[in-house]
Amino acid sequence: MSTTEPDALLGPADIRELAAALGVRPTKQRGQNFVIDANTVRRIVRTAEVRPDDVVVEVGPGLGSLTLALLEAADRVVAVEIDDTLAAALPATITARAPERATRFSLVHSDAMDVRELPGPPPTALVANLPYNVAVPVLLHMLDRFPTIERTLVMVQAEVADRLAARPGNKVYGVPSVKANWYAEVKRAGAIGRNVFWPAPNVDSGLVSLVRRDPPKTTASKREVFAVVDAAFAQRRKTLRAALAGWAGSPAAAEAALVAAGVSPQARGESLTVEEFARIAEARA
Repeated sequence: MSTTEPDALLGPADIRELAAALGVRPTKQRGQNFVIDANTVRRIVRTAEVRPDDVVVEVGPGLGSLTLALLEAADRVVAVEIDDTLAAALPATITARAPERATRFSLVHSDAMDVRELPGPPPTALVANLPYNVAVPVLLHMLDRFPTIERTLVMVQAEVADRLAARPGNKVYGVPSVKANWYAEVKRAGAIGRNVFWPAPNVDSGLVSLVRRDPPKTTASKREVFAVVDAAFAQRRKTLRAALAGWAGSPAAAEAALVAAGVSPQARGESLTVEEFARIAEARA
């Protein structure tokens, strides 16, 4: 059981004081909105079902609000931070506010999209407040690169959360929905208001839960399946016969692959499951 003091978590005054001392002004370019509410980070950790034996990777820890809450619950936390100033300051914040957990914390100073390995034991969970502008590519990269991640909880823009968790037939179902579903069972896990951030964003946020599952059984590679998905949604208003013509080589070839996969050539991408996309890729392969 952690012995982290109850006041170890950062509140609004702590966040502003830290930021001022570091000369940090949150930038829109990096989608920086720092969580300033201790109850919110505790809720995120609880919703993520972080366990005492978990090795949690956190992307974009910022000033450390969520990091400190994760350290209370997990065995280890590895934080990936791109910002030079924030990356330099975070270890000192952890040491000052949770000294008995500091040896269980590691920092990787890098763009998450460039991360190919992490220090220490393999990660078992991913918990992050993801910058809105890179949320989907970062999430998919981490799930792909680290197959030991069993459970994920990300806080993203509400609109992105809806897309990730959408089911076939939903008007916001698209590329992020299908690709996330390749790796995991995806669902919305709650809403987050604007007032828990500094600066307050112009949009609401949502929590998305992803529980790892086996990808569809198929002889097609993930790259081949994702190529079908990209082609289908590049022209999402068109029927699959038309939308997949470039991918297959001609409308007739697309129709042949669709029929072989048991999918109507008149269907549209938004109606298909990831398993059906895999069957189409396999039919052409």
